[in-house]
Amino acid sequence: MGNRESGMDRLKVAVVDADKRACRALCALLEQARIPAASFHTLTVLTERLSKEPVAVLIVDLDGLPVDNTFFRSLKKQYPDLHILCLSSRTYHPGLEEAMGEHICASLGKPLNPEELFYWLKAFAAH
Repeated sequence: MGNRESGMDRLKVAVVDADKRACRALCALLEQARIPAASFHTLTVLTERLSKEPVAVLIVDLDGLPVDNTFFRSLKKQYPDLHILCLSSRTYHPGLEEAMGEHICASLGKPLNPEELFYWLKAFAAH
């Protein structure tokens, strides 16, 4: 089943990563699969943009951004239908237990496995 049949081409995805090269590479992967993607490099710019143009999926790199439980709690309160995926080179993030348990759908390891990413995006598109 292609992305059009799965509904993935209707997903709007935002990627926030302080590493501009990694952010561009992930957005290019999404766009190659015909999934609209927008890149952000700071949390401030991301939250300003989300208020004007909401997205269905947010991909956050935990390694380079100052995120905490309050950030994720606020996002989910403001955008309850937002699906949050995280990227990280670490398996454990002390202080993010609440976010991992309640607000984040999945944490994907680095280097990113595209099959795993597209599995989650297909699930969100079907939701």
